[in-house]
Amino acid sequence: MAFLPILAAVPTTLEWSPKVAVVMILCNIVAIAIGKFTIKYPNAGPAMPSPNLFGGFGLPAVIGTASLGHLLGAGVILGLANLGAL
Repeated sequence: MAFLPILAAVPTTLEWSPKVAVVMILCNIVAIAIGKFTIKYPNAGPAMPSPNLFGGFGLPAVIGTASLGHLLGAGVILGLANLGAL
């Protein structure tokens, strides 16, 4: 019963819209650019079906950059929603 006030303090979440999708796509592009310049062996591990489509990244690099992009995107979307920009 002590945690009920904490549950009531959770803010409402933002509904999906094209603006949210654009922010997520841009954050993923930024993460891929960061990965392109920082990953030491981008083509390691199992290869992707079409390496040219994935920028020469192997499976671990694609999963890593996509994960980073989604973390960045979630933070940016929540931050912009809190500021009232989305």
